[in-house]
Amino acid sequence: MGSVTAIKFEQQNAPAVIEQLALFKDASESTIKSLAAAGQFLTLEKGEALFMQEDPAEWFFVMLSGWVKLFRETMDGAEAVIDMATRGEMVGETAIFEDGLHSYCASAAEKVEVLRLPSSLLKKAVNDEQPVALALLASMSRHRKRQSREIESLTLQNASQRIGCFLLRHCNQPSAECIDFKLPYDKSLIAARLGMKSETFSRALNKLRQETDIEVKGALVKIPSIDVISSYSCNACSNEYPCADIQAND
Repeated sequence: MGSVTAIKFEQQNAPAVIEQLALFKDASESTIKSLAAAGQFLTLEKGEALFMQEDPAEWFFVMLSGWVKLFRETMDGAEAVIDMATRGEMVGETAIFEDGLHSYCASAAEKVEVLRLPSSLLKKAVNDEQPVALALLASMSRHRKRQSREIESLTLQNASQRIGCFLLRHCNQPSAECIDFKLPYDKSLIAARLGMKSETFSRALNKLRQETDIEVKGALVKIPSIDVISSYSCNACSNEYPCADIQAND
């Protein structure tokens, strides 16, 4: 993990962070206390790894700030970005069902802060407390639905429509009025997350500008009309805007 620093998470803050997670909403007080006592606060700089594929899953992570890139590496060293995680999300928690090994890599896309917690305590909570087990199953089900939605997007939407869908999910303002916001992370990462080469992303973004009159200057985006861009992107989708599961950090 390179120069990643680890310090004991402040005792008075750790329980509050853990209790805010849907996974531990109905967990016992003893589970919350055990996790809080063992928690460690990490600060990672851009490019530093939380873990690598096939690493023993000794920890899982709660995102406190910034973005983490989740990816797999091919034999020739190429990366396939499978997801991005940000504040309030967990990373690496499902490894307890995967022979105790991480099935993907996770590294900081920018400076990030996380709370890392022992996977052994999560496994114990899942074994001992039905609400925690059901909450983890529900989380996995939501993730599976999102994967199904992304497969549909890759199948039915063209590149410009996929970018439009991405922007709709991250503007986080279901309004027909003009919206200004900042892209959540680098365009190269957005392209990778949407399954595109950088040059394909650039061409598709230009087409989206022409079709919907959006403006993109650096990381700043201006959407003149949500109705126009949602109509353009959602015509090739089984969902209507706003999606029932829409979240700013998708």
